[in-house]
Amino acid sequence: MKITRADVEHVAKLARLELTDEEAATFTGQMDAILAYVDKLNELDTAGIVPTAHAVPMENSFREDVATPSIGIDNALANAPSRVEGFFRVPKVIE
Repeated sequence: MKITRADVEHVAKLARLELTDEEAATFTGQMDAILAYVDKLNELDTAGIVPTAHAVPMENSFREDVATPSIGIDNALANAPSRVEGFFRVPKVIE
């Protein structure tokens, strides 16, 4: 696939980018090279290859979800710089 300067300018317009003439020429060559490489990869026979989400096997490393007693309000607020009636006191952020 051959990328034209018009293609690069169209993509730049969609991305709301202003390109100089030099940048447009550079990106035209770079995008053409990228798509040529992708086209070369499409030539590979992948008929017997199973699609994978990860290159290496993954295992779930989460612990079991076990219900435990809460630490309690007093312990949760023990190091709070300011508290009011069992709640953290924070600066007002909405007027």
